Amino acid sequence: MAGGRTRITKSFTFDAAHWLPKVPEDHKCRRLHGHTYRLEVALEGPLDPELGWVVDYGAISGVVDPVVRELDHRCLNDLPGLENPTAEVLATWIFRRLRPELPLLVEVVVSETPRTSAIFRGDG
Repeated sequence: MAGGRTRITKSFTFDAAHWLPKVPEDHKCRRLHGHTYRLEVALEGPLDPELGWVVDYGAISGVVDPVVRELDHRCLNDLPGLENPTAEVLATWIFRRLRPELPLLVEVVVSETPRTSAIFRGDG
């Protein structure tokens, strides 16, 4: 199993409320509302020649679960850095929180609904 990179993903969910303070007053998202968010993290790297994986999924959960607990059943606007918690801002915020402990992290996807999502792929 030499060469190349493999992408792995793991999904999480959390429930949270938010409102978007910068949209027009009559926009429906200006009012407090909630979502069951779906979070997907993607990591890329070479396969470990002994174990045959990129990263243990349990290790990923060990890093992501505390961040999910911080977001779950909260008003996102109350968290520092999420004063304007669009899906795009949230994806970026989560990526930057996780990357120090997950150096192979390449992408965070945040879905507010089954039909909408924002993808943040890192800072370059």
